[in-house]
Amino acid sequence: MTKRVLILPGDGIGPEIVAEAVKVLDRLAGEGLDIELDEGLVGGSAYDATGTPLPESTLQMAREADAVLLGAVGGPKWEPLDIAVRPEKGLLGLRAGLGLFSNLRPAILYPQLANASSLRAEIVAGLDIMIVRELTGGIYFGQPRGVRTLETGERQGFNTLVYAEHEIERIVRSACDIAMKRGRRVCSVDKANVLECTELWREVATRVVKQEYPEIELSHMYVDNAAMQLIKWPKQFDVIVTTNMFGDILSDAAAMLTGSIGMLPSASLNAKGQGMYEPIHGSAPDIAGKGVANPLATILSVSMMLRYSLDEAATADRIDAAVVEVLDQGVRTPDIMSDGMTEVDCAGMGDAVLAAL
Repeated sequence: MTKRVLILPGDGIGPEIVAEAVKVLDRLAGEGLDIELDEGLVGGSAYDATGTPLPESTLQMAREADAVLLGAVGGPKWEPLDIAVRPEKGLLGLRAGLGLFSNLRPAILYPQLANASSLRAEIVAGLDIMIVRELTGGIYFGQPRGVRTLETGERQGFNTLVYAEHEIERIVRSACDIAMKRGRRVCSVDKANVLECTELWREVATRVVKQEYPEIELSHMYVDNAAMQLIKWPKQFDVIVTTNMFGDILSDAAAMLTGSIGMLPSASLNAKGQGMYEPIHGSAPDIAGKGVANPLATILSVSMMLRYSLDEAATADRIDAAVVEVLDQGVRTPDIMSDGMTEVDCAGMGDAVLAAL
């Protein structure tokens, strides 16, 4: 049965890196992978063309697709816009519209790039963490929110952190399901000592693991300590599960342990296994259009897409192996370049992966 994939290049370096990932998909399709690619607009490019960062046509195509591959959204050009129509609203709208509640953010240090990490090699060598971030609730979506004027005439900004039990239960189950295929250890990160909402989070997480996943070793950690521990001793973690905002922050911190955010993919899944896949690095407007962006995170996002949404694990393994082979060959984009290696541009890295395939 043909699987449909929606391609959303987006803004900044998005079109450049997605083009290299599409070359990989086209190669695989030519070898028998039964997929059909569609393309749509999202983010700033969508606003420029339609006046909204998430056109209804894009959302409809996304709902009909088996998976979505996204480049990046946003950039300085659109920062003066009202917050309701900024590019990031397109991304949030996709997550909410598709019910993508579980965000998977791996932090893996490839041995070939150990010297690129900001930490000593003995601290990060062999690093393999999966951060599972709740994606459709919490303070990013909670109501009420806004900016109001007080009786004194002073303006006040406010946001609401809120989680229902079922939202906590399903993200903890998602983390535990992943942990069962890894080291069977889950660390739930919260701020239960000062936030009642995450006090409930801790209570529900404990109950779900105790009742449904007795094989899992569950630990709890306050978010400030978790941030410190990620730098001090990152290999103590296997799977981390946490709220939307905490996950947003911790996953970026974990990404830098690997040396370059240009290497890291991500997946966002709903209850049906439909997913949106994207590199974690954002639109990088400072290098957009220069052809020097690292496409490996996007190509590895294709691997995650094949593995988690399209039931093509063997093909995903081929992509992963091709990336490792390219790194073994010493091929590097500028963000991961080191002495003695061969520097290539964005398209050159994509071509190297194709050759390795």
